[in-house]
Parts: sequence; C-alpha cells; structure tokens
Amino acid sequence: MDESSGIIKEIKKKVQELRSRGFNLYPSGFRRDITVEEVLNRFGKMDNNALKEITDTFTLAGRVMSIRDFGKAVFIHIKDGTGKLQAYIRKDRVGDDDFAIFKFIDIGDHVGLTGQLFRTKTDELTILASSVVLLTKVQSPLPEKYHGLIDVETRYRQRYLDLIVNDNVRHTFILRSRIIQTIREFFDKENFIEVETPMMQSIPGGATARPFKTYHHTLGMDLYLRVAPELYLKRLVIGGLEKIYELNRNFRNEGISTNHNPEFTMLEFYVAYATYEDLMDLTEKLFLYLLKKLFGQLTIEYQGNTVNFTTPWPRISLMDALKDIGGIGENVLLDNKALIDLARSKGLEIQDNEGIGSVLARLFEHTVEPKLIQPTFVVDYPIEVSPLSRRKDENSEIAERFELFIAGKEIVNGFSELNDPDDQRERFLKQASLRDSGDEEALFMDEDYLRALEYGLPPTAGEGIGIDRLVMILTDSPSIRDVILFPQMRKK
Repeated sequence: MDESSGIIKEIKKKVQELRSRGFNLYPSGFRRDITVEEVLNRFGKMDNNALKEITDTFTLAGRVMSIRDFGKAVFIHIKDGTGKLQAYIRKDRVGDDDFAIFKFIDIGDHVGLTGQLFRTKTDELTILASSVVLLTKVQSPLPEKYHGLIDVETRYRQRYLDLIVNDNVRHTFILRSRIIQTIREFFDKENFIEVETPMMQSIPGGATARPFKTYHHTLGMDLYLRVAPELYLKRLVIGGLEKIYELNRNFRNEGISTNHNPEFTMLEFYVAYATYEDLMDLTEKLFLYLLKKLFGQLTIEYQGNTVNFTTPWPRISLMDALKDIGGIGENVLLDNKALIDLARSKGLEIQDNEGIGSVLARLFEHTVEPKLIQPTFVVDYPIEVSPLSRRKDENSEIAERFELFIAGKEIVNGFSELNDPDDQRERFLKQASLRDSGDEEALFMDEDYLRALEYGLPPTAGEGIGIDRLVMILTDSPSIRDVILFPQMRKK
C-alpha cells in the first residue's frame, strides 16, 4: 500500500467515526463577516499592543492548509479565496467537545471559526479562536503531501487541486479575468457595441481551419462549431452596426500544442469606414491601456525576455521580414523554384499544387516568427493566404493585412475587409477547389454571405486577437494550457 492510499484509509476512518457519533460532516452554509484579505488590509500592520485594544471578534471560513498539534492547543493556517491566515485553537477556549472534534480535522477540510486577533511570539498575525466548526470534510488528501502540485498532467486534469495548492496559478486566472474585463472596458470607452453571434453554424466561415461537425436532429441538418465569428459580424456591419466587438469562444479541429487548444477565446472587432492602418493604431492604443491599467508600466518579462510595449511599434512587410530577419536572399524570393527548394530543405512539406504565397507565409512562420520578440506589425501578406482581405490598389496580389507578433507568437490578425461581392465569390470558388482537392481547412462557399455583401458592406477594417496567447504573455506563462482553466486533454 503506497503512502497516499494509507492517508486515504486514515481519513475514511475519521469519516466513519464522526458519522457514527451522529456528526454532520457537511452542514448547510456558514456566515462569515470578514475575509482573510480584509483582515490583512485592516490589521496587518498593527502591533500586538494595538491589536489588544480591539475588542471585536471576527468570523472567518477557509480550507485548512497546515496543522501543528501541541496536545491541548493547535496552530493551523486557513486559506479562503483571498489569502491565508494563521489560527490558534486552544482546548480551554473552545471547550472539550469542539476540541475533541477538531482532532478529526485533516488538511484540506473547510472550517469556520470566530475569535480575536493577536500576534504570536514570531510576530505572525493570528486569530485566537473562541469557537470552531467543521464545514466540509475531505475524503481525499491534497496532493504531494500538501506541499504543492508539480506534475503537469495532474495539474491540467485536476485543475481544482492546482488552484488549491498553487497560489501562482490562482493569480494567473484572476489576472486573466482582469485582462478580459479591461479589454471590455476599453472597447466600451471607444463606443463599441458588444454583440453575440452563433456558435453553431450551417456553414463554418471566417477562417481557414478544420471545423468540428455535429448534427441537429429536429432540423435534420449538419451544423458546425464556429471557427470564427467574422462573416456574421460583417453581416452586422452591413446592417448598420458600425463599431462592434465579440469576445467569445472559437473551435478548431486541429492539433494541440503550447500555442494551440481546440477550444479558445478570441476577440474580434470591426470598424466601418476604417482601414487596416487605422486598426494598427487602435491596437497600440488598446495595449497601452492594458499595460498601464494592469501593471502601471510598459515593460514586462516573458520567459527570460524583456518585452517593451512603448509605441510606435515597427511595421515591416512580409517580404522585407523574410530578407532582413529570415536571411533569405532577394534572388531566392523572386525565384519560385528556388523558394520551394529552400522551404523543402528546411523540412517544410510543400505540396505540388501549393501556391507561392502559401510557401512564403510558411517560410515566414519557420524563419522569422520565432525571432519577433518585441511587438512588431508584419504587413502586406499574399492575397492567396488572405481570402477575406481587401486587395491593395497598387498591387492586386498583396492584401491590406497585418499580423502582430509578440514574444515569437502571432497575437493579432487584422485587415481591411473585402467588400466586393464578385471578388469574394471568386475567392470562395478557389477555396472550394482547394477543399475538393483535400484541403479540410479551406473555406466553404457561403451564398448567404455573398448575398449580404450585395447589400453593401461599407469600407471596413476588422481584427482578431487571441486572448489565450495574450494572457500567456501578460502572465509569463509558457503554455496555452497554463491560461485555460480546463484545457483539452487526451483520454487517460
């Protein structure tokens, strides 16, 4: 029998003993009048003499995180959702019955207690309990002998344990919530309207990605979890909602990595009568707002790199980035065969029917993207890999599109929107041809969206920001699984 099963056996014995005495292990509710954080904020700087002047008693509740038993007295630490505080339970103060029950307490149990504050000889702020009650009895011990949860697999599968024992994880998800709240605050101040569009779509569109497919029995039709809300959001711009955003989930039936999860959170926003250059300016403004509001400064540390968000950020074309950062000679970039040979020499699987725009984009991902540590806009993508973007007037093979890279990760994708229904139809047809040839990520033909375009999409720019990757960077997290509460996992 291993140690953990032995501990579980001892806990089960206590459960049986308490139940045999008629003790309620899971009483209904408990009214506390203060949190640990409030105690620390109000009294954390007071010395013992000042605390003796306070005659009030306080009622707290929390999970027991440590126990030191001295026979007729016990020191414990309790932890609630705001912090951790020491408590001192003495037999002569709480009474024989309550103290006898307390002997059945294990680390992980929830308790409620009432008492006054004082400082111990080691100067630790402590509550001297006058009463203590068991609120919830655990039946499994906290992991790793209560000293922490290190195993990554267990942390992701049993996030509740991760949150209990790893304070840094709790802080990451609290900060994630604040980041999302601050983003909404920014767009509300900029007079955007938040909207919601369908999660289940009859035609998945808005991004080149393989969708999840399901079936609606009453309607007798296939439906897809959305890969992006883009085409629905642009329908709303056509309808006259000129500044809109949606912050919600997307689903893509693709691989799992440190940067990818099949279910992820995306912010998309659209502005009528704007261009992709306007959105680059707005993106800088958004990030400055986030950094100042959350951290009070424009530099952060991410995985050993100092990232400086001071604006303006560099703007470089994809071709110049391949030359200046990727080290690819201009003669190679202008020679399709040499370019394909180079890509294959770097281990990229290039299909015989793959267009040169796709090869350029994939070489960029391989040779340039990991080197873009400081915030950098890369602009002027091939139209071939930008099926929903507006063409540049001066070069129809280039899209009015940008991507923002930070710490070697793509964080933002934005462009001036294609609003010519005839051009969009031609691009859908090309995507349909790719799909017929086996590309499961190619776009579907969407006749309803084409019909909507015929009613006039004004000149519009739109942008998507990967919230999970953004949170990774702002919380110095190495994996996307560290910032998603319940990441997708293989079956055990």
